[in-house]
Amino acid sequence: MKRIGIDVGGTNTDAVLIDGEDVVSGIKFPTTSDVMQGVVNAITHVVKDQTSGASPVDAVMIGTTHFTNAVVERARLQRVAAIRIAMPAGASLPPMVDWPEDLRTQVNPLSFMVRGGHEYDGRELVPLARDEIRDAAMKIRDAGIDTVGITALFSPLTAECEVEAAEIVRSIIPSARITLSHTLGRIGLLERENVTLLNAALQSLGQTTIGAFKEALLRAGINAPFYLTQNDGTVVLADVAAANPVYSFASGPTNSMRGAAFLTGLKEAMVIDVGGTTSDIGCLVGGFPREANNVVEVGGVRTLFRMPDLLPMALGGGTIIDPQTRKIGPRSVGYRITEKALVFGGDTLTTTDVAVAAGLVEIGDRDRVKHLDKDLVADLLKRIQVMVEDGVDRMKTSADGVQLIAVGGGAFLIPEELKGASEVLRVEHAGVANALGAAMAQISGEVDQVFSDMSRDNAIAEADRLARQRAEEAGADPGSIVTLDTEDIPIAYLPGDARRVRVRVVGDIASMRPVQRRAS
Repeated sequence: MKRIGIDVGGTNTDAVLIDGEDVVSGIKFPTTSDVMQGVVNAITHVVKDQTSGASPVDAVMIGTTHFTNAVVERARLQRVAAIRIAMPAGASLPPMVDWPEDLRTQVNPLSFMVRGGHEYDGRELVPLARDEIRDAAMKIRDAGIDTVGITALFSPLTAECEVEAAEIVRSIIPSARITLSHTLGRIGLLERENVTLLNAALQSLGQTTIGAFKEALLRAGINAPFYLTQNDGTVVLADVAAANPVYSFASGPTNSMRGAAFLTGLKEAMVIDVGGTTSDIGCLVGGFPREANNVVEVGGVRTLFRMPDLLPMALGGGTIIDPQTRKIGPRSVGYRITEKALVFGGDTLTTTDVAVAAGLVEIGDRDRVKHLDKDLVADLLKRIQVMVEDGVDRMKTSADGVQLIAVGGGAFLIPEELKGASEVLRVEHAGVANALGAAMAQISGEVDQVFSDMSRDNAIAEADRLARQRAEEAGADPGSIVTLDTEDIPIAYLPGDARRVRVRVVGDIASMRPVQRRAS
């Protein structure tokens, strides 16, 4: 079956056409201000060499930085209403208390704190104040806000308060877009509320972005279902993704990791994805990115939800070098590398210029960097090596050497030998591994919540059922779904044999035959 994978990055837009396991064609275009036209151009290129009788494309998978960029740039965010159900216990710190001031001003929340929620042991804190929720909903409606984030105390243990509050809000604002915190976050009120409100603020952009991608596909002559990549290395139907845009955070490097796994057949390895602006180092576990188990900041906001464990570094193909101080980064010329880099006739020394001068890669005009002092070039390459070795060391979980897969358009910057790495692997199509990872992705379903008053086996079975249900809702073929991993942790301080259960399942896209995977 034919699939197109696209990854829209800050520097490049990459695309590949896959037929089964075969890479038919691939392209890397500099990202332009008109992102959607870049998508059209990329699709047009990868399908142009097909014969007139070729079978149509079955699906399109798109990875985008739109949502992360919106938070980082403080732009295109919608005003939201925050309802926290935690009074009287949760009164000391209001919603968004730890957000950067400029971001909080951009979102301009209308906040309400009402009575309700549960204790850590599942008991009711106080009865849910339905009248307070109703009053809040009317004020939200009168303010012209239709995007609401609802967070209740210990809702991952029991979601009753959030579900009932949502019903009350919808009875007053039928068109409301509502995000419930228990569907996204974990125990930890402020971090869970933060990701809930980020998601709510991005939902309008999610709808707009999905609509724009649909239009771009039509302009490119593609009439096929399309999916957005998520930060766990899987995809979800675009319309579903629009409701939960936060799950697309960090999907770019995650796509690269999945592409690296496919290209090498390795399920356990370290991956470094070198783009035009930054590099990301992550670890493959079972062929999927290792998940972070601690607080992750997004645009200065503390969150605690499903995110890959990544180490970003200010090292990319467009990273600017100060020839006087020999400082590398953190600034980059980004997508303007074809204008600014020395090898393209520009006036800015970049890491790409150093790599060309050292004979590591043939890009642009090598004669334009022949004036660079050999000692300078050697010293800069050594500095880059030290940066990468430090990053590898920080991501390792043991002293043993690891296999390191170098992918991305700037993979030529990674030395052949590194301390801490038993082997540096380079593979064909590494430059478009992100788009390849998107094209080959499956659909996932995940549950991470607390169950009580049931046996361990029943709790795991119920979590597995919910995870499979979520995978089906996201577009997975029910017959192809398999359980990827399961873990449960007894919670001694809760009654009723309570335990936190996490189950993740993956399956092939519905109506598409499964793709045979390379053996590891």
